[in-house]
Amino acid sequence: MGRHFEVRAAAMAATAKAKSAIYMRASREIYAAAKSGEPDPNSNLALRAAIEKYRKQCPRDVIDRAIEKAKGGDAVAYIQGRYEFLGPSGSNIIVDTLTDNVNRALVTVRTICTRKGGKMASVAYNFETLGALNFKYGNRDEVEETLILGDVDVQSVEDIGDGNIEVHVAPDALEAAKEALKGLGITDFDRCEITLIPNEWVTVADEDLPKIKAMLEELDEAEDVQTVYTNIENI
Repeated sequence: MGRHFEVRAAAMAATAKAKSAIYMRASREIYAAAKSGEPDPNSNLALRAAIEKYRKQCPRDVIDRAIEKAKGGDAVAYIQGRYEFLGPSGSNIIVDTLTDNVNRALVTVRTICTRKGGKMASVAYNFETLGALNFKYGNRDEVEETLILGDVDVQSVEDIGDGNIEVHVAPDALEAAKEALKGLGITDFDRCEITLIPNEWVTVADEDLPKIKAMLEELDEAEDVQTVYTNIENI
């Protein structure tokens, strides 16, 4: 699972605390996207992308409340941040934050990661920004052909088992890919977003796994953390 989904999406446990965390992240990101333009997904591409990202992770009323809040007079200034770490066994961790308190976000993320064996270092060069789509379909070759004929900038099409297809496209080709896939009747996506994909994956040593897992769990529950990316294959 770690190879095909962001850590944050893959590690989410079915607990009240975990659900609360994902709802908070969805609300914050959708609110910020709605405030960045019109609070209408038909005319606001960033808002439409945020809704699509969280559509299967939280109830519709969470999304609707965030949009309604953005229509009000109050304006919370959320600031994006990105922090990079070299972790145990040569692992790379990138943490994106969305916060109204940059100092709090930095201290929280740095404390969690360094306490579990990470150190701040530039690792973003090991990742590529891509559009990622995951969905059910029985024929990988047909998907690839459809995207190519639709003039979509395709990076990869992979059958990841159990009828699941994973597609990576250039970031600006995500909407074009969705449109092309409609021709195959594909409109329901388990994942549809711009994300970071590692250029190379690493296997963390058994003795380091507990530290890494504890780090990721703490990041997952941190108030200001929005998304965590890693190149660890065996989590």
